[in-house]
Amino acid sequence: MTPTAGIEPFSLRLEVRISEVDPQLHLNGGCYVQYGDHARFQCVRAAGVSVEKLLADGLGPVNLETVIRYRHELRAGDQVDVSCDWEWGDGKTYRVRHLMRHLDGTVAAEVDHVSGLLDLGARRLIADPAGEWRARAARPELLGLRPAPSDSARPA
Repeated sequence: MTPTAGIEPFSLRLEVRISEVDPQLHLNGGCYVQYGDHARFQCVRAAGVSVEKLLADGLGPVNLETVIRYRHELRAGDQVDVSCDWEWGDGKTYRVRHLMRHLDGTVAAEVDHVSGLLDLGARRLIADPAGEWRARAARPELLGLRPAPSDSARPA
């Protein structure tokens, strides 16, 4: 799987809340995953995908593997930029990588997911998740996808 060249990853800024820290005032480990989930949901929305319609059509995104790499601590009151970089291949899965950066650019953590789109009726991964996301997105480039060729550009 390779990222789509020339496409800047989606990013949003979050502030670490006091309710999210452990007794040492570090961001709780589970919150790193939640920050990634929040960034991914906002990215999907910014791309124009209706999660409600996706679910109504019987499809649901699913994380199959999550890896967190802690680099520099995040503490209460810190602001962090959370990127959302999608990597696509030809199979049933894709990767989403979140870099969490302090405002000075220092990487605080990396959260990587191997994900897929689940057919909620059959309880199986669909064969072409990239095609499904592309078809639903008004701005597929935010999902690391090239826009589908328009009907008018296709040969007759």
